[in-house]
Amino acid sequence: MDEERTDTILEVNDVVMAFGGLTALINLNFQVRRGVIKAVIGPNGAGKTTLFNVITGTFPPTEGAIFFKGQSIEHLKAHEIARLGISRTFQTVELFTNMTVLENVMVGCHMRTKSSFIASGLRLSTVRRKEEHMREKAIGILKFIGLADKCNESADSLPLGERKVLEIGRALATEPTFVCLDEPAAGLNETETLAASNLIRRIKDQGVTVLLVEHDMRVVMDISDDIMVLNYGEKIAEGPPVEIQNNPRVIEAYLGGGEEYDA
Repeated sequence: MDEERTDTILEVNDVVMAFGGLTALINLNFQVRRGVIKAVIGPNGAGKTTLFNVITGTFPPTEGAIFFKGQSIEHLKAHEIARLGISRTFQTVELFTNMTVLENVMVGCHMRTKSSFIASGLRLSTVRRKEEHMREKAIGILKFIGLADKCNESADSLPLGERKVLEIGRALATEPTFVCLDEPAAGLNETETLAASNLIRRIKDQGVTVLLVEHDMRVVMDISDDIMVLNYGEKIAEGPPVEIQNNPRVIEAYLGGGEEYDA
């Protein structure tokens, strides 16, 4: 990858992901520009979550290369990729339900700490200061996502919409420059969906690049700068929302088999 191309933060080159006889991603090529919201859409089984798993190091691609800020990352482990600045949420919300809202965000903050096991065990003053700093940082994130008033509540007491927002907050606590959001609006009512869309916009406004998987087409068309469409592991279209909305292949594969998309 040409490091002089500073407008590109992520580049995926000829990526193949095969599971035995099933090929989930087929010769996939695309780029993500810095500071945008890029959506990945497609029918169930198109390979969207598999793509997230490959980018974030859940498993390495069978073939191909992935570059983040000019660095090859397809061979790195998940925690190494996270430290480079890539974070994610999951299709099914994965929180520590036995912890408070604040503690869940503080878990993300721990990604950036380097306290030794011995120092932590002895509760040295430097560790205590770091923990207080993480607490303050976590509270700031909770204010940003609108959950500061629930910081001491148990995570499992939150409704679905707030649990999804909390998971986004925990992802932000790792200080990412690139975040993968896997269906953040799934299962939400209209009010919650609007709030989630506004939060994603504000994340972008903070300078964080967003790669978004979402089935709610109103959300996708409303907040995305760019959209890529997958079908059976292959890219069938890519471009701005208005172009994708009127693409015959997309309409056939995803938007209703020829039915007009209701914007």
